[in-house]
Amino acid sequence: MRREKEFRGISVRLARNYLENLGGTAVDDTTVEADEWRVDLSAEKVAIGPSIELTEITVAFEADDGFGEENFEQLIADFSRKAMRAGG
Repeated sequence: MRREKEFRGISVRLARNYLENLGGTAVDDTTVEADEWRVDLSAEKVAIGPSIELTEITVAFEADDGFGEENFEQLIADFSRKAMRAGG
């Protein structure tokens, strides 16, 4: 199973920290692994309007078939909740 999602307003470091909190272990700066799943992180600057740029993080989730679709969806949902950023 594989799925990619993009998030804005967080850093690779923070995304890696969230994944570690979900049971993963950082292999390097952009890879986090657990027994049955792996996530690769990448970042790029994207333009928002004529003069604003934000960092957009691409999070590529991969899991073994034995991990199960329901567990895979839960991992993505749990990460997404952590990565949701609200201004204030």
